[in-house]
Amino acid sequence: MLDSKKVMFSGVGQSAVGRRLDRSAVDLTLDAALLAIEDAGLNVEDIDGLCSYPGVRNDISPGFGPVALADIKNAMGLKLNWHSAGWEGPAQAGAIVNACAAVASGLARHVLVFRTVTESSSTSAGRKASVSGSGGDRISGPFQWAVPFRGYSAVNSIALSAQRHFHDFGTTRETLGQIAINSRRNAALNPKAVFTEPLTMDDYMGSRLISSPLCLFDCDIPVDASTAIIVSRAESCTNSKGGAVYLEALGCALHGKDSWDNFSPDLTDMAAFDASRQLWSQTDLTPADVDTAQLYDGFSMLTLTWLEALGFCGKGEAKDFLQGGSNIAREGLLPLNTNGGQMSGGRTHGFGYFYEAILQLRGRAGERQLDSQPKVAAVANGGGPLGSCFLLRTS
Repeated sequence: MLDSKKVMFSGVGQSAVGRRLDRSAVDLTLDAALLAIEDAGLNVEDIDGLCSYPGVRNDISPGFGPVALADIKNAMGLKLNWHSAGWEGPAQAGAIVNACAAVASGLARHVLVFRTVTESSSTSAGRKASVSGSGGDRISGPFQWAVPFRGYSAVNSIALSAQRHFHDFGTTRETLGQIAINSRRNAALNPKAVFTEPLTMDDYMGSRLISSPLCLFDCDIPVDASTAIIVSRAESCTNSKGGAVYLEALGCALHGKDSWDNFSPDLTDMAAFDASRQLWSQTDLTPADVDTAQLYDGFSMLTLTWLEALGFCGKGEAKDFLQGGSNIAREGLLPLNTNGGQMSGGRTHGFGYFYEAILQLRGRAGERQLDSQPKVAAVANGGGPLGSCFLLRTS
């Protein structure tokens, strides 16, 4: 088992976040990387590991994977003892799982992990994003069985999960609406957030459906951005400017089918449940010890799934837990997605949750800093057959 006591999140950095920034992906990445290195109290020469997700991928959607490891290694003149990038793995944060393992095993002392997207500036009226592929190539793999039946993207699969959850447990659109409204309220305090105007339940219920029962406000927002995190061997980093944040536990298990095509016999049971069980098996902490949760909201249904999978409420009990939105509010039992998440803040593709969790644990989140200083944060990424989750702590 990974020795989490050896792993520290020593620095974070984030570029500008916005729609059509007119900046190259490499420029954005270097901005985030240099900020993270400075935040960790390190020099560029100290970085001996480099990791990213998903590597260069031009076949997924425009701007999805625009930066190669070699681009950043060469631009920064890094001398690496370990490096990794790839598509397969437990969601976007698989790169962070890999970095933690590399540091804990001694392969590297300080790993720069980054995720860069230029999905907003890369799309146009004739060039849309789709996980089923782009560019006119013949579709292969599992999507060849879905696209002919209008299963164009993950939203269609997650909508099926939502419909099943509604049927089995009495969940409603208003339940999901509480997640969207809470995110928008928090985004108003985030200067980098894309959407900050107030969102009411009437606004939510009146918005157009994308894939029933999921509406426009249940979906995240493509942006241009880069987020970088420095994962360090704890004994090797004593100069972090923001204070120490340690890894307590992580989960990345997948026991079900590794495919978006019928990923589970029970559509409400995603990889999130496998990853969560693995996480809690590694720690004496419990869900009651978590002070804030930054949970993946590529779609609001995924956030609901993580709330249940991580044990913040029982399976099928999210309708009651989310009733009225008070439990997930900034002053509530479990402050959720305090930067506005991806539905209002912008899709930084999972890495923004780490950035926010670390800022909150350090007390450096600015106007959106929680009044009750958090000491333990949960972070989760992915949906469907993809999932990874982490517990971060300050001491």
